[in-house]
Amino acid sequence: MVTSADGPVPGAPVAAGGYQAAPSYPADQAFAPGAGLSWSHISRRFTWHRGVTATLTAVPVGLVGAFVVFRGSGTLGTVLWAAAVLLSVVLAWIVAELAFRSHGYAERTDDLIVTQGVFVKRLIVVPYGRMQFVDVTAGLLERWMGIATVRMHTAAAATDALIPGLPAHEAAQLRDRLAQKGEQRSMGL
Repeated sequence: MVTSADGPVPGAPVAAGGYQAAPSYPADQAFAPGAGLSWSHISRRFTWHRGVTATLTAVPVGLVGAFVVFRGSGTLGTVLWAAAVLLSVVLAWIVAELAFRSHGYAERTDDLIVTQGVFVKRLIVVPYGRMQFVDVTAGLLERWMGIATVRMHTAAAATDALIPGLPAHEAAQLRDRLAQKGEQRSMGL
């Protein structure tokens, strides 16, 4: 049996030979939705939205930069600049895929929990009674792709939550459910 300063650690492995193996504490357990719930995920189109946005931004930046670099350092500089721009676009697509995989949300009885983050994982718990309003936005490219972003605003800006890349119909349904739950909880205050 493995023990800690607080006593035995339930479920900790015992190594062969009878000695105690070091306990493991997976960080992902801190980001589980709990209560037997599973994460609801955003649309796969979120990756495409982020990737296309990065590509559309890189084209004019790449062309202007290539012109400036060519005038200053010639062909070699232009080729290096083009390679750097191409590499940044590829990295943007990779980060967009990782961001897609990291976003999730779950509606619990008293609150909404949202998880996100590629390099630093974040879990936000928004009590329904603390929501001031729910905002749904969609830019031109998002509307064309049929996705929207749902943002929950609270009195404390630190607990505002954002769920990007939801299918438009799902965003509208979530907005209505959150508004209804927020009204029910605020009436009870």
